[in-house]
This record gives sequence, structure tokens and C-alpha cells, in this order.
Amino acid sequence: MTIAVDFDGTIVEYAYPEIGKEKPFAIQCLKQLQEEGNRLILWTSREDKQLEEAVAFCHERGLDFYAVNSNQPDDALFKRTSAKVIADVYIDDRNLGGIPEWGEIYAMIGTMRAERHARHKKKSIFPWRRH
Repeated sequence: MTIAVDFDGTIVEYAYPEIGKEKPFAIQCLKQLQEEGNRLILWTSREDKQLEEAVAFCHERGLDFYAVNSNQPDDALFKRTSAKVIADVYIDDRNLGGIPEWGEIYAMIGTMRAERHARHKKKSIFPWRRH
């Protein structure tokens, strides 16, 4: 799955333009999701120096994103500005109802992946190959 993740208020407490305190289990959860084969995109309105600081903050904690504000890692056009990216899941503190705890987010994504996998198996054009 492709997962777009906001920075301020999601990975860290909101303190823009400063970097807030890391939210409990955010980095750990994102690293685990990445290890499970998910593609993570940092999707933030930060630009220029503040964007570089956010990317460095995550990198220092062992979290490197597939892309930043883009669907492609080498898309220089969007490295500096935010743009809507195409993702299966968007993790953002500004969604309706706010952001759940990271343990709950991890469980939700696991459920989504399992359901998606089950749907994929059912769509086989070869019914005898459903494994």
C-alpha cells in the first residue's frame, strides 16, 4: 500500500514552523509499516528549510520516505511545494475526527491490507488459483 503521512500534528506535535515533540510511537509505527512493504510518502505543507528540517528529523530517527510531496522519489518539481499525492491511505491530524493513537492507526492499516488482499484473491480470473 502507498501511505501518505503528514508531518506537523501527525508525526510530531504541532509547533510549526518549529518541529514539535515526537508523537509517541509515530516513527516506530511508520518504520514497521515500511518494513512490511508499504510505500511511505511524506506529505506536508512545509517548504524549503522547514521541509528539509522535517526530512532530516525523520532520517535521524531511521525513517526515510519513498518520496516527499510527490509520488516519485526523483520528482524535483514537488520537493519544495506540497501537492496532492496518490495514496491508498492518508494519515493526517486534520482529518474529520482528528488523528487516532499510532497503535490504532497501525491496526487499522493492517485490517485494510488484509481486506484488500482478500478482495484481490476473489478477483482471480482463474478460480482454481485462489491461494
